[in-house]
Amino acid sequence: MATVSVPARTSALLLDIEGTTTPITFVKDVLFPYIREHLEDYLSSHWEEDECKQDVHLLKKQIEEDMRQHRSCPVHTVDQTVHTDEEKAIREVVDNVLWQMAADRKSTALKQLQGHMWRAAYSSGRIKGEVYQDVVPSIKRWREKGLKVFIYSSGSVEAQKLLFGYSVEGDVLDLFDGHFDTTIGAKVESKSYERIAERIGCPPEEITFLTDVTREAKAAEEAGANVVVVVRPGNMELTDEERGHYNLITSFSQLELSGRA
Repeated sequence: MATVSVPARTSALLLDIEGTTTPITFVKDVLFPYIREHLEDYLSSHWEEDECKQDVHLLKKQIEEDMRQHRSCPVHTVDQTVHTDEEKAIREVVDNVLWQMAADRKSTALKQLQGHMWRAAYSSGRIKGEVYQDVVPSIKRWREKGLKVFIYSSGSVEAQKLLFGYSVEGDVLDLFDGHFDTTIGAKVESKSYERIAERIGCPPEEITFLTDVTREAKAAEEAGANVVVVVRPGNMELTDEERGHYNLITSFSQLELSGRA
């Protein structure tokens, strides 16, 4: 695949994580299974702690909102092994979290709880964040050219910082100027990219967004940002129309910074 030139007016690069900086398999085969396997134990151990109470409160508010919007929710069956009110409450939270994950929900409540669980796993060394080999050298090169680099992911800012703070390349958080998650808006809504531009302090036209998801690319384009679609192993197949429309790269090293010394 040929190199792709970033417009000379670009002052900031905005990067997606899953399928862009990091293999999709890391999220699907490492991070999510960790939540499924350790969720009940984690809740039981931390149930009385303020942070966990806040996570559960947010999840309950999400459930109420889902019911108001008539979205389907998990049906709670009577479980004879559950005896105490606490066990019953924990089982209901577990059911809801597993249901949200199975539906690939991106709710802030879910992402916050996951982030707190991953923090414990990263800090204990049970998980290390995966990044593609071309990512760190390329970001260093971009920064040397005076570009700012930001992350925008559906995973919480805390989860993003854990991935890059405990990565296979060590702590690489100093490569990033800031992090955004769905608290600024959904990645498929153009308004989100306008808000990010405002927060960064530049017009959307000065941002180049790298993602593997064309719905996100379309939203960023509608906001006025420049877009490059990243093609990595395991990513969603692109249609011929999408291949014809977007600039594509298979490695960050293919990104050329035009008009920069």
